[in-house]
Amino acid sequence: MTDRILVERIAVFAYHGLLEEEARIGQRFYISLDCRIDLRPAGLSDDMAKTVSYADLTEIVVRIATTRRFALIEALAEAIAAEILERFEGVDSIVVRVDKPSAPVPAVIDGVAISILRSRAGLAG
Repeated sequence: MTDRILVERIAVFAYHGLLEEEARIGQRFYISLDCRIDLRPAGLSDDMAKTVSYADLTEIVVRIATTRRFALIEALAEAIAAEILERFEGVDSIVVRVDKPSAPVPAVIDGVAISILRSRAGLAG
């Protein structure tokens, strides 16, 4: 599938991380989605029911990121991917990227990020 819905850099303030201070102080995260979905039916019909709402995708990200706590941003990304694939049949696969600009590492960096690719085919196994 070459059609994509992109939602880029959803900013959330949350408390994810391994360190106790991350759980106490919190920090900003940026989460991006790249959903593979056939957009032709929506494009030809101009019918919202034949696509996935950007608002719905964003709501899932914000809710999961701000109401749950994860030690690893990999686990945060997995939870987001799983819910989107479960909730929206039209999404064939999804890339979830989580950026952590204030990662506590002993070096001067712009940040760290992880990116996962999950597909509907992977749900069966």
